[in-house]
Amino acid sequence: MATIAEMRIPANEFALSHTLDTLPDVNFEIERIVAHDPDHVMPYVWATEADTDELERALVDDPSVAEVELIAEPGEETLYQMEWIDSIEALVHILTEEDGTILAAEGRQDGWFMRILFPDRDALSQTYEFCEENDLSMDVQRIYNIDQGKQGRFGLTDEQEETIAAAYDHGYYDVPRDVSLSDFAEELDISHQALSERLRRGHKTLVENTVIVGRDGGT
Repeated sequence: MATIAEMRIPANEFALSHTLDTLPDVNFEIERIVAHDPDHVMPYVWATEADTDELERALVDDPSVAEVELIAEPGEETLYQMEWIDSIEALVHILTEEDGTILAAEGRQDGWFMRILFPDRDALSQTYEFCEENDLSMDVQRIYNIDQGKQGRFGLTDEQEETIAAAYDHGYYDVPRDVSLSDFAEELDISHQALSERLRRGHKTLVENTVIVGRDGGT
């Protein structure tokens, strides 16, 4: 049964450790990542909270980075294509040995926080054992089963999922809205307050499980 795990890897045991140490305020977010071969991975990485010139100097000096290319610089974010060659044993194992898929990954000075899809629970267990055998730290913080549907992926209850989907179908999220909260509540035969609270809780859960990675309480 496919399994999703949220985990933390210390920054000093993973790629870009030098850069994160040099620029403690920088945040990295992986857009997409593929295994080039057993010793290389090629991610697209967003970077925020750093001066571009300082960041690129740090990346050039980073022993985990073999190649780096600036792809886009919209606003205060920068998107790079990189080639990682050092401190990536756990990541290569996940991608090549266990057929894992990185759903989300964010790197900060306090560590890398990842949400990973494994084909089954055994693949997660084997990854954990691999890390222990190679003196790598892996803190598994949450585990979901895919048979829970979107609740498993995003932490939503069935009621929240159905309500958010219905709100989308009725144009509640359109600008301007096609339906008011009061009319939508009447159609669902629940109170205005109950609907408002259900949507807020569902939205908070979606943000925590899709946008925010590895931050307790969303902070």
